[in-house]
Amino acid sequence: MLIWHKLYHLWHLCHPQTMLPLSCSSNYMSPKHKKRIVIVPMPGTYMLDIAGPLDVFAAADKMLSETAGKEDVGYEIITASPLSTKKLATKSGVEIICPVRVDEVEGPIDTLIVAGFSIRNQETGRRFCNWLRDAYPKLRRVGSVCVGTYALAEAGILHGKQATTHWEFSQDFQRRYPDIKVDTNPFYTRDGNVYTSGGVASGIDLALALVEEDYGRDVALAAARKLVLFLKRTGYQSQFSTLLQVHSMENSIAGKLQPWMMQHLQDDLSVEELAVHSNMSLRNFNRIFLKETGMTPGKFVEKLRIEMARKYLEDSDLSMEQIAERCGLGGIVSMRRTFMRHMMVSPSDYRRTFRTSLQTVH
Repeated sequence: MLIWHKLYHLWHLCHPQTMLPLSCSSNYMSPKHKKRIVIVPMPGTYMLDIAGPLDVFAAADKMLSETAGKEDVGYEIITASPLSTKKLATKSGVEIICPVRVDEVEGPIDTLIVAGFSIRNQETGRRFCNWLRDAYPKLRRVGSVCVGTYALAEAGILHGKQATTHWEFSQDFQRRYPDIKVDTNPFYTRDGNVYTSGGVASGIDLALALVEEDYGRDVALAAARKLVLFLKRTGYQSQFSTLLQVHSMENSIAGKLQPWMMQHLQDDLSVEELAVHSNMSLRNFNRIFLKETGMTPGKFVEKLRIEMARKYLEDSDLSMEQIAERCGLGGIVSMRRTFMRHMMVSPSDYRRTFRTSLQTVH
């Protein structure tokens, strides 16, 4: 039944002209005791930013209604548009029609979740963030999925708080909002009544955590099992991140050195050696390298070695000893220590999670 429920829901998202109204009026009042969850999809977000948390709350609501035998327990879920129009396009190539605008939702909102955000869409962003700033004191909880963290920051809700966002945008986010403590390791964070989650699928992790907070571990675990999910994923968001964005610094010293360094990872890549290869004085090399990349040459080399080790762990059958030697990471113990510092997971656990080679079954 849950499969048909999800297919039915996705059909209406993909065919908005057939979408049934949640109510006969635009005044969306919750049934008594139901916790109202309002998900606000921003233009250009991924469908999973929206559908992931939505299905978690829907599965939990269905189970609570069945097990408790009451219609006033669980969640009322509303997808509300931040725009003057209720129709918006997603990055996944699907247009959706929200049944209501966010400013039309009347009555108390228990939890509001912002899915995605575009800092470039200034007009929409400004209007919604102004509304969110005024609405925040009346919310029990507010959260974000992926770059929806930007909306919370723009509304002033995250001032002085800890937050996470998609790892790819962490540096930009920290530059724009230096007063916010950014930590891109966890899949989600909580600071007071403000919750943020990392990249895309992390919204599912956040929704499960909110269900557990509301109705206990058993309900959250049962919902996770229905959706074939882990209640709590092992590891950290940093496992999925790219440590170096060398393509964005092609004309820098690091960008020019990177192809040569990739071929000599097992060799001595001391700062002195890099300066000599660049035909620069040691002092000038250090100064310019730090200015262009925001990190020391030694830190850059270490990250480059970890990136190559990740590729070997994902795509090869090389032993840990061979990988450590080829990447210039010393022995197994040294590689494990360095890998853990950057990736928050051991090399062996990383390989089990991300290995792409398949064994042939005879």
